[in-house]
This record gives sequence, structure tokens and C-alpha cells, in this order.
Amino acid sequence: MTTSPLPTSVPLSILDLAIIGKGETAADAFANSIALAQRAEARGYQRVWYAEHHNMSVIASSSPSVLIAHIANHTSTIRLGAGGVMLPNHSPLTIAEQYGTLATLHPGRIDLGLGRAPGSDQTTARAMRRDHTASDRFPNDVVELQGYLGDESRVAGVEAVPGASTHVPLWILGSSLFGAQLAAQLGLPYAFASHFAPGALLQAVELYRREFRPSAQLAAPYAMAAVNVIASDTEEDADRQFVNVRRQRVGRFLARRGQELTDDQIDELMATPQGQQVAQMMHYSAVGTADIVARYVREFAKAADVDEVITAHASATIDERLRSVDLLADANDPVRV
Repeated sequence: MTTSPLPTSVPLSILDLAIIGKGETAADAFANSIALAQRAEARGYQRVWYAEHHNMSVIASSSPSVLIAHIANHTSTIRLGAGGVMLPNHSPLTIAEQYGTLATLHPGRIDLGLGRAPGSDQTTARAMRRDHTASDRFPNDVVELQGYLGDESRVAGVEAVPGASTHVPLWILGSSLFGAQLAAQLGLPYAFASHFAPGALLQAVELYRREFRPSAQLAAPYAMAAVNVIASDTEEDADRQFVNVRRQRVGRFLARRGQELTDDQIDELMATPQGQQVAQMMHYSAVGTADIVARYVREFAKAADVDEVITAHASATIDERLRSVDLLADANDPVRV
């Protein structure tokens, strides 16, 4: 915990999982993502990120670069990026070309967050032809990718076209100490996935700041962490939404593929050790009215010692998510505060 005063406002961003809601299609999810990014842009959020997930029936962000290109064409100023690309699933050259293309089409607006998890289960990883040793190469692959996006490739005779000299800013993503240490060693900004893996947050950020080495990209450490957010006009409605979101999360993880569970069945699962473990993934969740949620976010940023908070607006419907985005933006406004 830091002893500095509580900040009056915090730089905010959004993590959009491109959720396919009940009765919706992937096309609906993409339309919702456009609406969310446009609202985030209008309300002063820093960036919107999309995470690479595979073989998940309710998440449409399996191809972040394609989704970013689509969203960028429907927005004009907000930064967009991968939060993140699971680099062991790809060759560094391919990712450099993809994000070099995005940066060329949309200069100054593209981020590239990198993780080493598969973004899927083991069966799906095999279907993707992922090498089981790929994660071990992650640090070297990050350095190789840096070269392709910088002024000098680290692989003789190979250049990313487009990509070279675009200097797309890289971020290291993580949910453990590994990513924090790597980000510190390479002098890159660090983002912690505390919206679903809360356990090592404080230790990871402390390690990152302690061991940070300045680089050409970043002179001083810059850390961001994720929080689930459900802001509504009343506490009762926010609580109702949160109950539904937790049910969906538990059902998603514990139900067999294709199995439809009733709320009562999910509530029974939530009472089990496995259900409690899944629910604990949402430990960092800001739920309530605008002022309650904004204060939670400020207290979280201070306690975690992060420079920016990326918010996952988890409500079931796009109208609820947009309202949550608006309410948090209003309450986080330093002029209003």
C-alpha cells in the first residue's frame, strides 16, 4: 500500500472481450464492440484492447488484429490494441507485419500487448499447431518482434514490410511474476490481468517497479491493472447485474460444452469449492453507483500502485455496458470531483 493521497481521477481504459450475449451472434458482438469503442472515445478513455481467445463460444475476439482494423475504421482518435496477442501461437514476423500494417493505416493509435498463455485449452492449442515448448521462447520472441518493429531487424536478411520503423509500442501482459520481471528487464510497460487472476497483483507490480530498466521505448516504469466494473444508476440494479455476471462466469467454466444450466443449478455450483474458485477470479470488481465505482477504482489504483486502470465492463447487455462506461467517466472527471 502507498501512503500518497487518493487520486482525484485515474486514467481509464477498456478491455472489450467482444462477448456474444445470449441469443446473439458474433456479428452482434462486433457491432456492440463498435458502439463501445465509440462511446469510450467520446468519454475520454485512453484505449480499448481486445484479447486473443480461441474456441470459446461466448468470446468473439479470436483475431484481435482483424477486429482492431474494423474498430479503427469506425473511430478516429482512441488508441486500440491487443490485450493481448498470445505470442507463442504465432511467429514474431507475422505479428510484426499485422501490427505494422495497422500502425501504417492508423498512425499513433495502435498498441501491442503480448502474453505467453495459449488463450485456449490444451486440445485447442494442439489444433492451432502450437509447439508445447513455445512458451519457453517467449522472451526471445518478444526481442525478435521488437527488432522487426524497430529500425534494425535482429534476423539478418528479414524485414517486416510493413512494420519496420513503425515502433508500435509493446506491452507485456501477465498474471504472475514472470511477466513483471520480463517487462522490467526489457523496459516495457506492464499490464496485469487482475480482472480474472487477482492473486499476485501487488507483488508483481512491486517487482516490476523495483527492477525496471529504462529503454528506448520507456524511460520510467508504467503499470496498468484490470478491474471488472458494473456501474448502474442504483446499487440494487448493479448488484443484480453482478449476480448475473457471476452466474454466467461460473456456468461458462464449469458446465459441460453444450450444457444449459438453470440459475438454481448454477447457484448450487457456486457453493462448491470449484464454483468459489471461479467466483474468486472476480475479486477485483467495482460494483455500484457511479460514485461508489469511481472511488473503488481510485482506491484500487493507489493500493496496486498502477498508473492506469483498464476496466472490463462485464454487464450482460450492451446498453448496460454503455451506461456503465458513461457513469464511470462522469464520476472520474476531476472537474466534477
